[in-house]
Amino acid sequence: MDKSRDYNSEIKDVESHKYAYDFDLDVMHHYMLKSFIPHFIKGNLLEIGSYKGDFTKRLLPYFHNITCIEASDEAINIAKSKLTSEIQFINKKFEEVKPSLKYDNIILTHVLEHIDEPQLLLKKVTNEWLSNNGRLFLVCPNANAPSRQIAVKMGLISHNSAITEAEASHGHKITYALDTLERDARSGGLKVIFRSGIFFKALANFQWDKLLKTDIISKEFLDGCYEIGQLYPELCSSIFLLCEKGD
Repeated sequence: MDKSRDYNSEIKDVESHKYAYDFDLDVMHHYMLKSFIPHFIKGNLLEIGSYKGDFTKRLLPYFHNITCIEASDEAINIAKSKLTSEIQFINKKFEEVKPSLKYDNIILTHVLEHIDEPQLLLKKVTNEWLSNNGRLFLVCPNANAPSRQIAVKMGLISHNSAITEAEASHGHKITYALDTLERDARSGGLKVIFRSGIFFKALANFQWDKLLKTDIISKEFLDGCYEIGQLYPELCSSIFLLCEKGD
């Protein structure tokens, strides 16, 4: 674990890249939740890496018992200011948290790629946090998204799984594809019971932000990109594994 990391600095926007685009908050969060809802089980929920609480807010209608862990104290203070006081917040590095109970639903979205030792975190989730019948909702940006493949052909990045300078400044350590994400899930003691992709994506986030301000993109078009993503998960913006404890 790199104790020199500045988690408050990592969540700040840089000149060439935002930490979270409108596309992430308004489009991807909507479709991530839509992908999750059929798989939620009755019980409590743990969100690992809650950032400023934007996705947490979407979870409120579905769970009465929510715990959020966030390493950035600046992010967690913003989350606290706009979310119900009934949510339990833990401001610690994930690896340092010692849970007092198990969780039936664990959300880990766009977080694992930031972790110094992702397999160790997944082992901690499996052994310490996940209830016996619990489910882990694991989502990461996809190395093979068409937008990244186009960037390779344009000469902007060297290969699909490359980590850009901007991504590195936000704490990215790896860019996952379906096979490497499943590899780490299995190494963490999990079994994958469902795999999918979230939202077919051929444009970069900043391009989507510009388009979303126009009337070019309709809700029906966005829904179509989501549905196409269910057919071709390897061409999605994000990849999604639903996991349970391994045998």
